[in-house]
Amino acid sequence: MAGGRPAYDEMWGAGGNAAGAAPTPPYRDYWAWYEGVDPAFLKAKAADCERIFRRTGITFNVYGQDDAAERLIPFDVVPRIISASEWRRLARGIEQRVRAINAFLYDIYHRQEILRAGRVPTHLIASNKAFLPEMIGVDPPGGVYTHIVGVDIVRTGPDEFYVLEDNARTPSGVSYMLENRETMLQMFPELFARVRVREVSDYPRLLRRSLAASAPRASAGAPVVAVLTPGIYNSAYFEHAFLADQMGAELVEGGDLRVVDGCVAMRTTRGYRPIDVLYRRVDDDFLDPLSFRPDSTLGVPGILDIYRAGGVTIANAPGAGIADDKAIYSYMPEIIEFYTGEKAFLNNVPTWRCAEKDALAYVLEHLAELVVKEVHGSGGYGMLVGPAASVMEIEDFAAKLKSNPDNYIAQPTLALSTAPILTEKGLAPRHIDFRPYVLVAPDRIEITPGGLTRVALREGSLVVNSSQGGGTKDTWVLED
Repeated sequence: MAGGRPAYDEMWGAGGNAAGAAPTPPYRDYWAWYEGVDPAFLKAKAADCERIFRRTGITFNVYGQDDAAERLIPFDVVPRIISASEWRRLARGIEQRVRAINAFLYDIYHRQEILRAGRVPTHLIASNKAFLPEMIGVDPPGGVYTHIVGVDIVRTGPDEFYVLEDNARTPSGVSYMLENRETMLQMFPELFARVRVREVSDYPRLLRRSLAASAPRASAGAPVVAVLTPGIYNSAYFEHAFLADQMGAELVEGGDLRVVDGCVAMRTTRGYRPIDVLYRRVDDDFLDPLSFRPDSTLGVPGILDIYRAGGVTIANAPGAGIADDKAIYSYMPEIIEFYTGEKAFLNNVPTWRCAEKDALAYVLEHLAELVVKEVHGSGGYGMLVGPAASVMEIEDFAAKLKSNPDNYIAQPTLALSTAPILTEKGLAPRHIDFRPYVLVAPDRIEITPGGLTRVALREGSLVVNSSQGGGTKDTWVLED
């Protein structure tokens, strides 16, 4: 936790880059290489990286900002490096968490044993916007609810990792993980010859295999996989197109699909072709206008009926969002223990549920010290970072909190670990977080040995979201 303690420096350790300090073991080979490199060479490579990203079209949209509709996510050429032993610990905790999430979702939409046992309050489910009564009693193909999971992790010390949040709906960012690595391989082949780094490039192949393994049993031949996108104006459209291309899957929009003879089918030049697995990047509300929002043009009329009948796999399953609700997040240690019989290997960040009277009183009294988030918020929007907020911002946020406390949770400000970035003056520490990606199939769970490291490029900033000025860097998991 923060508590006035300086941030842990992943390259230099708890003491930071003091005179005579040696780099931590994961960074030793990198540092030896860096010391022999001309700074002008690195700056030129950084400029080359930016040109590659612009040429490739790796951009994202910022809603509500017409002057910056298309933005390039800044990329830092200094990798974030994780040792093999650190990764094993993380992977163990991530797998445990993902298994518990899937068990929780099955239980919530069936017998609700965890509610009967009083381990999770019933009202948190009953009043949850992400809970879909339409999913009660539905058995998804292969029993998988969350086929793709992103687990946001932060570090505060040598052996201190915390799960910040779970992403069980449509976790984004994996295209940046892949493109970051490809770009680094192009720019620094000699570095990869020197440092043994585990590969991430097989993610699209593993994603396709995992999705195909979750196809309905009735599907004949090789399962047909498609990616459903809201269209070119969506902030993550680049990723949708990228993954479809890399998987060899079709990229479709709602208008390309219809229900035909009890199947979900896509329009082709030879008529409509049935789809077995739909990797959807469309929110629940817009998935089926017959079941949810009638004004939606992004989804497929009648798809939920086909899904409930076992005629198509939807990844991730409708209603999976209750598992990444930030109020539910605060109960994850209990959820993990309930379904696995084990204590959580990865800790939660201590969380105050503002819906609770005593918690609300504490949060209002300590707003200047806390981070307050919307229960259903994402992208860094709708949150208050107390230590960085003005007196007026805190007062305004307090009023919002009082008027709708159920909509918020609060957490202490963490002393997020730092990793070096390249600046005009050389390497300098900046705060980071981490999102590894997990693939869940009926017979296996696979965790890509890497992930998306986001970095707060402004000195002292704790906000890493790309929409809020953050950047990304390649994440290296070392081989033994």
